[in-house]
Amino acid sequence: MFQKLTIIIPCYNEEKTIEKVVSEIENVNLPLNLNKEVIIVDDGSGPRTREILKNLEHKHKIIYLPRNFGKGYAVRQGIKEATGDLILIQDADLEYDVNDYPKLLEPMINNGSEIVYGSRFLQFNERSKYYWGVKGLTILLNLLFRAKLTDSATCYKLFRSEHLKNLDLQCQRFEFCPEVTTKLLKKGLKIVEVPINYYPRSVVQGKKIKIKDGLEAMWTIIKYRFIN
Repeated sequence: MFQKLTIIIPCYNEEKTIEKVVSEIENVNLPLNLNKEVIIVDDGSGPRTREILKNLEHKHKIIYLPRNFGKGYAVRQGIKEATGDLILIQDADLEYDVNDYPKLLEPMINNGSEIVYGSRFLQFNERSKYYWGVKGLTILLNLLFRAKLTDSATCYKLFRSEHLKNLDLQCQRFEFCPEVTTKLLKKGLKIVEVPINYYPRSVVQGKKIKIKDGLEAMWTIIKYRFIN
């Protein structure tokens, strides 16, 4: 049975939220009394974020990157250091609710699932109903890989560690989501989805994803279907 959950948090200039996110993770209760391993990968943040992270070093593993490489690269560094039976990706902002952790873990614990995604669209959510770009990418992925996902671009992706560590990931930025999903599907692994809460922020509030990232995600899906 599972012993430890590794939570990887890529972080880039999230001084307003990172401390609260970590505090919420520390306080959330996990089924089976799973141990938590928190790995924060600082992706070349400014001095204020790094000052906050320095104060967390006595409790959690912090990886400092020399410059901003991108979310995908940061996640890959966290995967290398993860020692848990399970690995979960967590953003450093407050868009996702850590209280959904037990819901994500339930299919693995009770049904033996291999990968679980938290879907923002499986339950009605006024705040996420306009995310047509995400839905369009998911439709494309479903068509090309004969999948039945509703939210392939969700942050909340939970893996059995061996599946994630055995993938040859090349991502640098936000193409982590389509790359990891397409490569898991090509291996014949089933992805289970559960409904989660979602509280999106605006660009003014610090959201970093742009139109070019959507285009890159589209190309990544096509590339790993027909080329790689």
